[in-house]
Amino acid sequence: MKCPKCGTDIPFYDIRPNCKNCGVNILYYAQDYQLERDAKRTELENASMRMVVARIKAVFIGSLSAIFRMIFIVLAICSLMIPFAAAEFRLPFYEEKFSVGLISVIQSFSDFIPALPGFLKSALFSDTAAGTVIILAFFALLTVIDAVLLVVFLLSFLNPVKSAKIIKRTVIIACVAALCAQAAVIICTFFVFKPKDYAEISFGFGAAVSFIMHLVLLIINSKMLKKGIEPVYREFDPKRKELLKKVRKGEIDLDELTLPVFESEEEYNTRMSEFEQAMQEESAAELENEVKAAVLAGEEADKQ
Repeated sequence: MKCPKCGTDIPFYDIRPNCKNCGVNILYYAQDYQLERDAKRTELENASMRMVVARIKAVFIGSLSAIFRMIFIVLAICSLMIPFAAAEFRLPFYEEKFSVGLISVIQSFSDFIPALPGFLKSALFSDTAAGTVIILAFFALLTVIDAVLLVVFLLSFLNPVKSAKIIKRTVIIACVAALCAQAAVIICTFFVFKPKDYAEISFGFGAAVSFIMHLVLLIINSKMLKKGIEPVYREFDPKRKELLKKVRKGEIDLDELTLPVFESEEEYNTRMSEFEQAMQEESAAELENEVKAAVLAGEEADKQ
């Protein structure tokens, strides 16, 4: 075993609490040393976490545009619940209805969707089923795009500017997909697959609403990009983060750093204010104890 301060070898049978060479208390010196290292590491790690929180605030609630962007992303996804179109198949003692919308697709995933190949082969229902499949394909494409959009948005705090650019491109693709879906609904409903007594496709506005939501989202996101998405970091936090990376890589030892590692004037004033307040409270407590002791001593003297 070596002394943590001077490095002198200490035999295993030497149970004295102090080093025979420098006289330092081995136990308390080691504790203070570890506490100081922990304090430095905590300062650096807290800075890294504060930067993440700052990016989250900037992306989700940092401005009015950010709040509206979040709202319209939710509305764009919710617009998928509005039916794009509805298909109806009728025969004596048989009737089947299906809406191309998020809720209906989820509910019909185990019955109507697997039955579509049979409807396509049917002499009566093949045309209507084909139109339904075309509209359903555009709906599925838009659903996948919105799923990607949601994932990118939820992870946008990792890189706010780059994520906003990806969101912009994704929303443009979603707008095109929604327009194509609405065009497909119009063509299938009014021109190609005309209503029959036993089968028809009904017009829906889901794709149009989805297009409007994505268009508004595109405008808001473009405005955010133009204005800039800059997280507000505390002073010296970026430097603390860079130091933490170097400490983790072993390029810098914590022992080489001062405590605090970085300190702004505001942080220094706050620390000194808290220190003075603690000293005042301690002085007030000591004064109170002295007064109590004097009162007790006076009472004892009076009794005697």
